Amino acid sequence: MAEETHKPIALTMGDPAGCGPQISGLAWHALHKQAELCFVAVGPARVFALYAPVQQIVKLADAKDVFETALPVLDIDIALASCVAGEPDAGNTDAIIGSIEHASHLVLSGEAAALVTNPINKALLYGAGFAHPGHTEFLANLCAGDGPAPPPVMMLVGGGLRVALATIHEPLMRVGDLLTTDLLNAVGNTVHSALVRDFGIPHPRLAFTGLNPHAGENGSIGTEERDFINPAAEFLRASGVDIVDARPADTVFAEMLGGDYDAIIAMTHDQGLIPVKTLDFWGGVNVTLGLPIIRTSPDHGTAYEAAARGACRADSLIAAIKLATSNARMRAV
Repeated sequence: MAEETHKPIALTMGDPAGCGPQISGLAWHALHKQAELCFVAVGPARVFALYAPVQQIVKLADAKDVFETALPVLDIDIALASCVAGEPDAGNTDAIIGSIEHASHLVLSGEAAALVTNPINKALLYGAGFAHPGHTEFLANLCAGDGPAPPPVMMLVGGGLRVALATIHEPLMRVGDLLTTDLLNAVGNTVHSALVRDFGIPHPRLAFTGLNPHAGENGSIGTEERDFINPAAEFLRASGVDIVDARPADTVFAEMLGGDYDAIIAMTHDQGLIPVKTLDFWGGVNVTLGLPIIRTSPDHGTAYEAAARGACRADSLIAAIKLATSNARMRAV
């Protein structure tokens, strides 16, 4: 099992016009003396050569031999239409998707310890026929093989918080219709299992947020807590998950910072992301739970303007690499 911790992380290219290549180079400069954090960039080598010394490798097993002196790159044979920072090109869609597919296969096959993905522009990919709602759903499909795709859960880590999302990129007006006891039960079980398996927390303490102000005040200002959220908490407790009924969203994050919980399950995207990004705007990490592989990513987008200025920061990517390494170590025990 200890051998697992010596496998490198597979890092995708992301959109080559975005921040991905630049922050990959910055991350290598910050981490190249720490062999235990070795990562391999998957994509055309010239994308990364502007920001770090690169060394093409053929086998992932060779990565540790070169990591201290150069960024190991597993060059995939997919041509780029262009590679100009800040100027996205739909002609790069095949290379962007190919990097994700190839890196995911490396983790699924056991050659890499975990997957870290650089940011992509979903709208750019949609224009070229990309058929998945987002990065996370695409990865779930890749992990499914010939079976049904696992239901992934997004969790943000940063600022002393771990916040999973019951709904992700959904319009606020639809959330109430999407919430069900079955959905929340599934999310709660996924979060509980991941905290035990990947974060090494033997008895996680969880909390649901309420959807409504003051968690609905017993139905006087909203019934979702009474109808769906609290019944899900009751089902989860009956199955051995330590989770409290819906807590007011304006206090529950402070309660976690005070030590009451190990993770919070928020009902909406912004409800969960606002506290994490307020507390740790540069260093938050996006973790996908419920997959057979470990996947983390920076908690930000392609940052085309910063990429064009050469002003990107790698804090979030560095945190994502460190967390992926830690989670892989936990899973290998």
